[in-house]
Amino acid sequence: MEAANKGAARGKGKSVGINIDLPFEQKPNPYIDADKLITFDHFFVRKLMFMKYAQGFIVLPGGFGTFDELFEAITLIQTRKIGKFPIILVGIKYWKGLLDWIKEEMLEEEHNISPEDLNIFTMVDTSDEAVNYIVKFYSRYLLSPNF
Repeated sequence: MEAANKGAARGKGKSVGINIDLPFEQKPNPYIDADKLITFDHFFVRKLMFMKYAQGFIVLPGGFGTFDELFEAITLIQTRKIGKFPIILVGIKYWKGLLDWIKEEMLEEEHNISPEDLNIFTMVDTSDEAVNYIVKFYSRYLLSPNF
């Protein structure tokens, strides 16, 4: 999340932080606006707030927490519990193996998802591609992101 906060700070935008209190790590990064930092004790509350107010996800290579948040967003959109918003996976090489597995196992072998579910997210390699995808996504609606 630090990269997004740093970019917002450099661009003179609002920089919101949704932090989790962990005993072995995690202090807020220095790029979060002091009045826009929220710290949670529990992952489920943090994730709920994260999903409720998201206008898009730009997902960089990460660990289990990243995967948890990614699949939560995909599931909520798939089940129409939240409205569709852009989910962009950055780093095609990193995400390709996962996407291949999703297609081969979940879709073709087990039939656990529909082909349309693969349209919930997209993969790109550059920040320019990610921004262009978000701009294109919101240009089809009367809504626009608030950043």
